[in-house]
Amino acid sequence: MPETDPWEYTLYIPNDVRAVTVSRRTLRLILTMHGLIDLADTAELLATELVANAVLHTKGPAALRVRWSAGVLRIGAWDADPEPPEPPRELAALGEVEEGRGLGMVRACADLWGWQPLTRGGKRGKCVWCELTSAA
Repeated sequence: MPETDPWEYTLYIPNDVRAVTVSRRTLRLILTMHGLIDLADTAELLATELVANAVLHTKGPAALRVRWSAGVLRIGAWDADPEPPEPPRELAALGEVEEGRGLGMVRACADLWGWQPLTRGGKRGKCVWCELTSAA
């Protein structure tokens, strides 16, 4: 049974492709410990795409943020690049293309997604996020 109290985790990661696997496995552990295993497979896929974009398309550090509140799981990837992400393309139009499918997959699998610019302590960046609603 999922928890009703809100919670939030932030995992700060280096600009290293190995951080994608670390983030995905950490997310699964968080969801398992909070009784949200029903969301784990889809959440892992979405977090993988978001974190991979942050690590592969920017030069600085990144972070995975996971928040649960009112039956909604929000997954966000922060990076230090203030430029907006490329708009997602339709998955059907991508065929066998190996790159450029990430946000299309996020749009197709998440209940809601978006991005927002962020400024903290004089540093600029953005957060690309998505939400999943628990069926429980």
